[in-house]
Amino acid sequence: MSRDFVRRLPDSNFVFERTAGIGDKLHVDVITVVLLLLISAYGLLILYSAVGQDQNALMSQVIKLGVATTVMFVMAQIPPFVYMRLAPWLYLMGVGLLVATYFFGYEANGSKRWLRVPGLFGFQPSEIMKLVIPMILAWYFHERHLPPKNKHVFWALVMMLVPATLIFLQPDLGTAIMICASGALVLLLAGLSWNLIFGAAGAVVLAAPAFWFVLRPHQKDRIMTLFDPERDPLGTGWNIIQSKTAIGSGGLSGKGLFQGTQSHLDFLPESHTDFIIAVLAEEMGMVGVVTLLILYILLMGRGTIIAIQGQDTFGRLLAGSITFTFFVYVFVNIGMVSGILPVVGVPLPLVSFGGTSILTLFAGFGILMSIHTHRRIML
Repeated sequence: MSRDFVRRLPDSNFVFERTAGIGDKLHVDVITVVLLLLISAYGLLILYSAVGQDQNALMSQVIKLGVATTVMFVMAQIPPFVYMRLAPWLYLMGVGLLVATYFFGYEANGSKRWLRVPGLFGFQPSEIMKLVIPMILAWYFHERHLPPKNKHVFWALVMMLVPATLIFLQPDLGTAIMICASGALVLLLAGLSWNLIFGAAGAVVLAAPAFWFVLRPHQKDRIMTLFDPERDPLGTGWNIIQSKTAIGSGGLSGKGLFQGTQSHLDFLPESHTDFIIAVLAEEMGMVGVVTLLILYILLMGRGTIIAIQGQDTFGRLLAGSITFTFFVYVFVNIGMVSGILPVVGVPLPLVSFGGTSILTLFAGFGILMSIHTHRRIML
């Protein structure tokens, strides 16, 4: 008997009964929407403090959340099979945009990662790939036997590493790592052999010294700062030192909303973006941070349930990757702010100020709800 097996419903007549509620008719998952609104509202409160109670900044974020919510509802109306059919074309378009960024992109903060639509807006093609990579890999494994064979793993890695390399060259190490993480999660969910997992981990460890020589100076500084922030306390170590000071000074219940000193006295850089959880920890203490983490856990738990209930391989792999990539975002941001991971410029999901990352996250949850509500009733 073959050791291969297929993790999808058999293509045969099958009675699947399910009572359709209002959420199913509108193609939204009520629990997911409620949790997203709670986290977003909580994030707006924290952001309002982080920006010094600047109402213009707050309204800007509210507008971005409104646009992102609209996109999420639109994405939820599109059946999963449409995403599966579009996956190869979206992948080719994304890679083409990354190549175009190399020639026609404009530079910001030392990285050429933006393309501008004349007279309209600028955008990061790399953000699109955060959704396209798990989508293309879920498409690739949909009609293949799982666990994946070595040749299928090889081609999946090629599809993942091509855009990751283009993003790394921008340079944008943080986004390149997140792209690889989203692709790796699809491979893990597809049942990748533990021998390959341990072998890949060993290869990464052995290749680390060689990888060091291709890093940019500022990227090397971030890694060195991870191990010894005090080596340059007024330079590269400043953010981490001030962040840990803010987190530690908050204690159990914090200093009080709008009463933080590290952010309001400008000791903490990027307090409204990458380091916003330090503001939360200082002003609302451990209680405030744990409250946010509970909301995150509930949202990821709901995403996991949706992934488990997916009706085919494509839906389960894509839903699982979207959910666990969200977890990686939370883990990396909190890890870098607390000093256990290098600073890689990953915002705190649904809380940090910004538009592109929020739009990508809400689009992902729109796809998640599409997978949950577009269920086939096979007779």
